[in-house]
Amino acid sequence: MSNINNELWPELPLEAWQDTCSTIHMWTQIVGKIRLKLAPMVNHWWQVAFYLTSRGFTTSPMPFNSKYCQIDFDFIDHEMRIATDNGDSRSIELKPRTVADFYNETMESLSALGIDAQIWTTPVEVPDRTPFEQDYTHSAYDPEYAHRHWRVLVQADRIMKEFRSRFIGKVSPVHFFWGAFDMAVTRFSGRRAPDHPGVPNVGRSVMVEAYSHEVSSCGFWHGAGLGEPAFYAYAYPEPEGFKEYPVKPEEAYYFNDWGEFVLPYEAVRKAESPDDKLLAFLQSTYEAAAILGKWDRDSLEDK
Repeated sequence: MSNINNELWPELPLEAWQDTCSTIHMWTQIVGKIRLKLAPMVNHWWQVAFYLTSRGFTTSPMPFNSKYCQIDFDFIDHEMRIATDNGDSRSIELKPRTVADFYNETMESLSALGIDAQIWTTPVEVPDRTPFEQDYTHSAYDPEYAHRHWRVLVQADRIMKEFRSRFIGKVSPVHFFWGAFDMAVTRFSGRRAPDHPGVPNVGRSVMVEAYSHEVSSCGFWHGAGLGEPAFYAYAYPEPEGFKEYPVKPEEAYYFNDWGEFVLPYEAVRKAESPDDKLLAFLQSTYEAAAILGKWDRDSLEDK
């Protein structure tokens, strides 16, 4: 593997940064819930997601009364910035600190900027439901691995946007969901789906709205529950024969515990052409959903 590949696709062993990952996950949930509080509802909860920037994540501008505010995570200078449209801002250092400490400083900074965004402080999509203001357990922050994770997401975002551009039907932005701490892009068949049965630690109504229509979705996951970072792809509802479909590349497999196809990050990172390998995975898993689900591909795909 060339040095340029190693720089663009850094090693990201989960065991090396699991504690840091868990802490950042809770920090992003705090900011995500602020976004949920302030942003108008959009189908499938798209209004709550973050977007990649040239330095980290952003909420994008969020309305508060007649103001705009925006919160950005910066994994180069390792700080979080809260800015308003009148030029005021506050910065919070990203360093080893408890979730409770981060939560308190974030809420104090919002108050100092004249923004009232009271949130429900219980985490979602995780087994540990300790409220943010009581969480003195998660406190790790390794700036090197925080930066590496963001660098991986930059590459994933770039390639997933290329994949997204090939579809002219309804398709989500490429966005980062703080609930599960993953990046995703989702294509839609245009047909309604059966009500989602729900998942642990998430309100069923949330899942019903998220999966109100048939989807083929893919993304990047840091690896908790799998043991290693990976790209994933799934369909809802899953069509018959989906798990047996011959997807590419050869390193991809169907992970029964998740009901998803998985492509280990290492297989992409070490490939001669990471872009081609990942695009093959995204395309072939989409075809598994679209072909077996009898999507109207002629009207949905950019020929």
